[in-house]
Amino acid sequence: MNNNLMECVPNISNGSDHSVIEYCVDAIRQNSSLKLIDYSSDADHNRTVITFVGESDALVEGALELSKRAVQRIDLNTQKGTHPRMGAIDVIPFVPLGNTTIQDCIKTSEILAQKVAESLHLPVYLYALSARTENRKKLPTIRKGEFEGFAEKIKLPEWTPDFGPCERHPTAGVVAIGAREFLVAFNIYLHTPLESIAEQIAKNLRESSGGHRYLQAKGMYIAEKGLAQVSMNILDFNKLPLYRVIEMVRIEAKRFGVAVAESELIGLAPMQALLDTAAYYMQLPNLRPEHLVETKIWE
Repeated sequence: MNNNLMECVPNISNGSDHSVIEYCVDAIRQNSSLKLIDYSSDADHNRTVITFVGESDALVEGALELSKRAVQRIDLNTQKGTHPRMGAIDVIPFVPLGNTTIQDCIKTSEILAQKVAESLHLPVYLYALSARTENRKKLPTIRKGEFEGFAEKIKLPEWTPDFGPCERHPTAGVVAIGAREFLVAFNIYLHTPLESIAEQIAKNLRESSGGHRYLQAKGMYIAEKGLAQVSMNILDFNKLPLYRVIEMVRIEAKRFGVAVAESELIGLAPMQALLDTAAYYMQLPNLRPEHLVETKIWE
């Protein structure tokens, strides 16, 4: 595998307007040096997650064009959704693939950050493993207050952007750019419409409230399904596997007399994360990728 290959997973703050979504995704489709591997939208969250792979230079080019299109077409003064957001292009993470190192991704994130700031006049915060200060490592900490709150938040000395103007963009807000390892975005729906139950479960489980390390979680109501949802990011599936998260949510939900309805993945997940879950529920402790027909075909 190429030594410079990475995954880029930008999130844009629109999941309901098909024309806007396709216009942004076309920035990647039209770049022959990039491979679009997935994009998924949620109208209630009003958010789209786009996943593509390529080498560093091409990724920067594609992510910059995608950011430009998001800034052109998304106005956060009128955008509303259940998912927290601070920017039209809300977050742009880089993830190492193959022999690429996290340091390569950090360098790429810094190059993109400077270009986004200079070309689009957007305030940029380096986050995750690219963060230069402790309070910028966690995305929810940066995003707190969202687009509306950043009008004043950005004026505080501790929230001076790493790149770009010290003023919130009037329609596109701010953006976080950084390097991280694989993250699994995973939601669980509950057999109840009560958002308060989902939020209490999320509060009990997430790291920021004294729960489990490597877990970010928020409760919300999803009108399309008429159900409450525990929306989660699992930051390290090797240390906090999917099956453990599912069982923890199920246990917490029982306290309220509520059952799990279904779950969903947002974007892509590493095969190993799903194999570990299958191994747990099927009681197959030695399940490995080489046991799958598809693995042998790929080989």
